[in-house]
Amino acid sequence: MTVDGTTVGGRPVDATGRTVAPARAAQELELGREEFRLAVRMGLIRTVPVQAPAAVPEPGAPARDRGSGRGRAREWRPVERAELDRLKAAPDFPDGLRARVRTVGAGEAAGLLSITHDRFVRLARTGHLSPVRFYLNRYRAVIWLYVAAEVTAFGEDHPALLTGRLPAEVRARAAVEDLRARNWRTRHLGLLLRGTDDPWARAAAIASLLDPVQLAEVVDDPYERNHLDRLRPPPPPGFPVSGASREIADRLVRADDPDEILWHRVSLALALDEARAACQAPHPGDGGRLTAEPPRDGEERPCDGADRPRDVADRPRGGAERPRGGAGRPPGRAVGRTRRPGLLARIRRSLPGSTAGSGWGEGRDWG
Repeated sequence: MTVDGTTVGGRPVDATGRTVAPARAAQELELGREEFRLAVRMGLIRTVPVQAPAAVPEPGAPARDRGSGRGRAREWRPVERAELDRLKAAPDFPDGLRARVRTVGAGEAAGLLSITHDRFVRLARTGHLSPVRFYLNRYRAVIWLYVAAEVTAFGEDHPALLTGRLPAEVRARAAVEDLRARNWRTRHLGLLLRGTDDPWARAAAIASLLDPVQLAEVVDDPYERNHLDRLRPPPPPGFPVSGASREIADRLVRADDPDEILWHRVSLALALDEARAACQAPHPGDGGRLTAEPPRDGEERPCDGADRPRDVADRPRGGAERPRGGAGRPPGRAVGRTRRPGLLARIRRSLPGSTAGSGWGEGRDWG
């Protein structure tokens, strides 16, 4: 939607002054750009949902990015004036708001807890603290960032872990596992899901954590995969754009543990059921628009605002398997189509390693 029905360059404009553009809102709240973005994602600042045009590439975007989530116009969510007034009326404004979104690296976090850097890293590796952001330095080393307020709260809640010898279980786990990337992905997904109620966008957020082969095994319709790719959320802040650093970051974004992969595959299958019940992904010939009248029995509503998808049936993406039976399912599938019988067993059998006989995340610490 647009605010008061007015847009300029695809961005909403409110002539009445009831909403404020994000840049202006960040200035009034005395927050930096990334601080404001993090505050929105954490739910500290409520924004006005805006439906951006689907599959609109950025000006000058390479041809390979056109029609994909990477070439889509970035999210633009204004803030209501009343929300700004509420935040600025807080007794601790602006220091309190800035403190809640302040991020620190491992060294500074260790200083906040008055412990050594090595001890903090062990606690983070074993999932006691979850990073909220990451970036790669000039040496392509991954630097994890944590919310300073959460680090301080952890110290207040777990003083026994800050002094003396760490428990043997923590020391043993820290030597063989590292849950920082996994916990970041879980948190990142939660922040993405918090920001949208659209069922296809929520499914796309889950799909962004799976590699193309895993995605193709769960979503065997190439047009649905194409629609999910259009709605793929933008990369997190500080994400490298190319080169070896991009490859490292891509690996961090995608699930790599068998239990985690299973969880996201099942979650995606359930999210797709909800999305298909709301509207079908656009297929050639349907125009990608909502019909004016309710669908007849046996038909689905096409999703609104989506461009006609490119023919991905003849060009599988990212190593994904070719669709079975030609160009995929034709339009007109049943509303609320359920998953095929035995999907969970099929997903478990396809995972690396033997997981078919165990429960979801059985024997694992999900942080």
